[in-house]
Amino acid sequence: MAAVLILLTVAGAAALALTALAGAGGPLISLLLTGVLCATLPAQRSLHEHVARVPEGLRADGLAGGRGAVAMIVGRDPDSLDEAGICRAAIESLAENFSDGIVAPAFWIGAGGLTGGVLYKAINTADSMIGHRTPRHEAFGWASARLDDLVNLPASRLAAGLIIAAALLHRKASATGAWRAVARDAGAHRSPNAGWPEAAMAGALGLRLAGPRIYGSVRVDDAWMGDGRPEARAGDVDRALALYRTACLLLFALVVGLAALAGSAGIP
Repeated sequence: MAAVLILLTVAGAAALALTALAGAGGPLISLLLTGVLCATLPAQRSLHEHVARVPEGLRADGLAGGRGAVAMIVGRDPDSLDEAGICRAAIESLAENFSDGIVAPAFWIGAGGLTGGVLYKAINTADSMIGHRTPRHEAFGWASARLDDLVNLPASRLAAGLIIAAALLHRKASATGAWRAVARDAGAHRSPNAGWPEAAMAGALGLRLAGPRIYGSVRVDDAWMGDGRPEARAGDVDRALALYRTACLLLFALVVGLAALAGSAGIP
């Protein structure tokens, strides 16, 4: 049942994308439609705004403000978090969502155009809705979760590389620390993908991220990413956002460069 559901979801998304392109009425209009629709798939600005509200809330209203803001972007129990936990959660969410919310759509759009981007978004949305690895959802959502892990595999590695490259351009970040944390810790994360951008961000900022956390009433014992200080502060979230903005610019430059290279080589 789980496999049939995700198969129908993916097939339906592909059919909608192909129908939209087929009805575009010419190659130029098709290209413009693809560009407009693909631009709606990543969510750089929305992610930045949600994460930025966390340090703003902490500075304005203390723990209550920080907990209220971080509850909008993470699934863990905000009442169990102190200031360091709130800031770590915000940075972890930023790193993970940079990978699966921005880099992955860009990767699959590059690989398969609008159809590739829509297929990725359908799989990722299905995972968000039913792909939870809990006793209640395991039997029904396992196929969505496994497929989402698979399609996010290349993007998570690319996201880590972009964060490392961004750290090279920031005086208050360490590209060497990011590289070492990825090499040492990424594979120890319970997720096959989240550990890569989280480890890169942790090493770049001199922090420890992930580790034991509470989701609802369930304690998750995960490995630590990075070997820096666990006492993250609001200023560390600001530094993470600065790295994120640079990594987004590097991703844009990479996409433009590859498109120009493909155009010069005559690749459609």
